[in-house]
Amino acid sequence: MGAGPAVGIDLGTTYSCVGVCQHGKVEIIANDQGNRTTPSYVAFTDTERLVGDPAKSQAALNPQNTIFDAKRLIGRIVEDPMVQLDMRHWPFQVVSDTGKLKVQVSFKGKEKAFYPEEISAIVLTKMKQTAEAYLGCSITQAVITVPAYFNDSQRRATIDAGTIAGLHVLKILNEPTAAAIAYGLEASHKGEGKRNILIFDLGGGTFDVSILRVDDGIFEVKATAGDTHLGGEDFDNRLVDHLVREFRRKHKEDLSQDKKAMQRLRTACERAKRTLSSGTAAAISVDSLYKGVDFHTTVTRARFEDLCSDLFQATLKPLGKALRDANMNKDQIHDIVLVGGSTRIPRVQTLLQEFFSGRELSKKINPDEAVAYGAAVQAAILTGNRSQGLQNMLLLDVTPLSLGIDTVGGVMATVIKRNSPIPTQETMEFTTAEDDQETVVFEVYEGERPMSKNNHLLGTFILSGLPLALRGEPIIQVSFSIDSNNILTVLARDTDTGNTSQLTITDTRGRLDREEVERMVREAEEHRAQDEAQQEKIAAMNSLESCALHLKRAAEGGQALDVRAKKRVLELCEEATSWLEGNQLAEKEVYEERRRELEEAWDSVFSDLSQGRGVEGESRGEEDGAEAAVAQHGEEVD
Repeated sequence: MGAGPAVGIDLGTTYSCVGVCQHGKVEIIANDQGNRTTPSYVAFTDTERLVGDPAKSQAALNPQNTIFDAKRLIGRIVEDPMVQLDMRHWPFQVVSDTGKLKVQVSFKGKEKAFYPEEISAIVLTKMKQTAEAYLGCSITQAVITVPAYFNDSQRRATIDAGTIAGLHVLKILNEPTAAAIAYGLEASHKGEGKRNILIFDLGGGTFDVSILRVDDGIFEVKATAGDTHLGGEDFDNRLVDHLVREFRRKHKEDLSQDKKAMQRLRTACERAKRTLSSGTAAAISVDSLYKGVDFHTTVTRARFEDLCSDLFQATLKPLGKALRDANMNKDQIHDIVLVGGSTRIPRVQTLLQEFFSGRELSKKINPDEAVAYGAAVQAAILTGNRSQGLQNMLLLDVTPLSLGIDTVGGVMATVIKRNSPIPTQETMEFTTAEDDQETVVFEVYEGERPMSKNNHLLGTFILSGLPLALRGEPIIQVSFSIDSNNILTVLARDTDTGNTSQLTITDTRGRLDREEVERMVREAEEHRAQDEAQQEKIAAMNSLESCALHLKRAAEGGQALDVRAKKRVLELCEEATSWLEGNQLAEKEVYEERRRELEEAWDSVFSDLSQGRGVEGESRGEEDGAEAAVAQHGEEVD
């Protein structure tokens, strides 16, 4: 299988999507279930690993070993307040391993812990395989999207996930920027000229607002703001908590500790939330939810909006922040574009319209697919696949958070301000805090708070070999450089000696080191081989079952067989079916051997027939008909 084009992957909290841009046209690729989006779910069982739709469909039966929301874990540490908050709602176990976050599951009868990057890599591998099945070639390059407000460690962790999945990540692209590309290309076809576009991106787990100026193929991000922990999952959680309270009030039972019951209730709540986007009420019905008690209730849209009112209101604050940073007022925004499945919620749309004084919202692009669409376009451009429509396209993005150095008194000195265009480089001069100081420790932070401790520590590095001097005399230049993926490198230089020290930020508290990534790449390859072997085993098992059913039908309808021969064949088929039920964990070769034995037994029955034993009628035509059934079976299952 030859190398194929680069693809665009929207790695979502709840759903992921993959697209490809060829010959100036973008295709969003359906998975093996025929769906254009794939649940970002990974499940582990006693026999196999499931990804996407099959993983989500069995979540209620296997909640502790079904992982979702990996995007809310990636690049974070267990002590993160947001992780602690979410852990109340997750049925799976989150643990700390030497300071790094992992999820723990039971897989093939053994306890195993996975980094969030590994879980995301499994989802990315599924998207990669989806594209390869459609395109008929190997996929090795991709543009992967992240929320615009993802910090440095979250972006780096996403690149690691791509590497583990066997992908060369061409670019980490901000989700609202990708959506703006999708919208901007649509608008450019209509000759609408220069436009200020506000992308309101509310997905399953994250929220972003970005303001872009689109002018003749140039996409310039003016400002971005958001919350990496606000989305549809939080709305689901509010509804789940409300129904747990209702169940306790009605039935005097607390189901919150029963993980299977909670997962079934969560599934019902997600379905109800979707219903409430088009209807004013949704019925929730879960049979035998807890201790045999059936749970039936109705949730109105008004009740749902009341439960989530503060979360809906929370989307407005980043709107104002983005407008201020872009130096624009509401009237200067030409288009308000909705992206992400949660923008279908009527109350969210109403609040947004009210904020913009009743302006119409643009729903021209598919909110579920727009991000993958834009990523696919960017992937095509980065690999030189420029069609006529993409000839003059240029993307100018910004950094989402301020970056700086901790100084005396714990105050953060900002070197690069948020919403600075990238790539960029800024230099600031620092000095020593004590006399005869030979080394300086630099702590690099990102965030908007004036005190360093309230921001996110990215990393620490040391500049040594300073000449002995009075406090304040040495001049140390610190340069911050951000590349097109929003990845930061910091360089400190003593102007007197020329000594330098460089840090490519690696957030040692949460990020994987190179050796770990390489080990996971090897393990991912092993898992792929195991998955293929598992698929072959299932095919062999299905082939045996199919063979038994075909021969059973052939025997029942075979007029050439006498009663004893027919009974013998039916017994063999029944024996094979019964054996299958008790041997779901057998190896592929065992299934294949059992099938051969069954076919040989059938052949021996016809050998008896040809010698005149066990035949009621001498009609060769009847015998041929029975043999044809075997031949037909062979064609169907081989």
